[in-house]
Amino acid sequence: MMKGDGGPHGWLVVDKPLGISSHRVVEIVRHRTKSKVGHAGTLDPLATGVLPIAIGEATKTTSYAMAGRKRYCFRIRWGVARSTDDCEGEITRECEARPSRSAIEAALPHFRGCIQQHPPAHSAIKINGCRAYKLARANRLPVLLSRTVEVAEFRLIATPDPDHADCEALVGKGTYIRALARDLGAALGTFAHVSRLRRLSVGRFTESQAITLDSLAEHAHISNDCSCLLPIETALDDIPALVLTAAEAARLCSGQRVVPGDASTRRDPGPLQEGAVVGAWHGQALVALAQIEGGCLRPMRVINR
Repeated sequence: MMKGDGGPHGWLVVDKPLGISSHRVVEIVRHRTKSKVGHAGTLDPLATGVLPIAIGEATKTTSYAMAGRKRYCFRIRWGVARSTDDCEGEITRECEARPSRSAIEAALPHFRGCIQQHPPAHSAIKINGCRAYKLARANRLPVLLSRTVEVAEFRLIATPDPDHADCEALVGKGTYIRALARDLGAALGTFAHVSRLRRLSVGRFTESQAITLDSLAEHAHISNDCSCLLPIETALDDIPALVLTAAEAARLCSGQRVVPGDASTRRDPGPLQEGAVVGAWHGQALVALAQIEGGCLRPMRVINR
């Protein structure tokens, strides 16, 4: 099997502080590790919380981490609409209407499940190759089509005063919390924007695993045996796992197709559907991501370490 460069390979869960971009966090980690680095799910500078950072070979699994549900806690400010749907943008409209706690509770069920959502104009969605937020900043408001998003959970936590409501939501990929707050406000006969936002989890990555940037600076060197570095496999808990023999693993990692072994080697019993993506394991380590094609395993991403 192919060998890696011996550098760190795995995931860091960073508690992103207020006022710094996700890109800047990636730059800091890249400087510390001298390795290829990526992240699973952008957080705006005004948001804090869980930002999973992939290092080395873990970058090959970022799409699977990003596909996981994300949990947020956030504060909604009633009666004020802003251009960005958060507190960073200019005030565009205001009104005196403030919803009661009972009215908020009654409206929430309409925003659970699979719903239609218009993404914020200030978003990273690409339109003809250009980010929507760049068009918006140039006063060329983008036309963003409504799309189906998933809101698995949406609940009211507290109403600290008439102007604010604290909420928590668990959402699927592509769901904008800013748009959720904006649309809830409209349903309640008022305007609304997000004044505070914190991400609590991304898939299997949680707040309890997160380290601060200050604590990261205390590590002289990020290595594979570093206590804060999570295994590459952490992002793949939700995909089927298939255990291979040494010979099968070697063939798969050299780019050859492999016929899956006996079903008894499956870590996750059940039929493997055509086109399914699986994690191919040898011993206690992931060796590749592969796809089922014609009853064979076709290597997609080989993990070299």
